[in-house]
Amino acid sequence: MSDQPSPEHHHAHVVVHPVQADAMTGPYRRVDILGEQIGKAHELADVAEFCRRAGLEELDLDADGMVDWMGGGSDVWE
Repeated sequence: MSDQPSPEHHHAHVVVHPVQADAMTGPYRRVDILGEQIGKAHELADVAEFCRRAGLEELDLDADGMVDWMGGGSDVWE
C-alpha cells in the first residue's frame, strides 16, 4: 500500500476547479466541499452559498489552505 496521496486528493476543505464552458448556462467552476462534488458556481457568491449550506459560513474564501483555487483564483470566472 502506498502512502502517496492520489492526484485527486486535496487538503483544502473547498476545491474550486478550473473554468469550464457550458453553452446553455455559460462558464462555471465545479465546487467540491470536504471531498464531495457540490455543484457548479458561476460566480464567487455561489461558492460562498455552497459553503454556507455545508455549514462553513465562517470560512474565509481567501484564507491559505482552506480553498484550493485550481486554474485561477477567486477572480477567474471566464
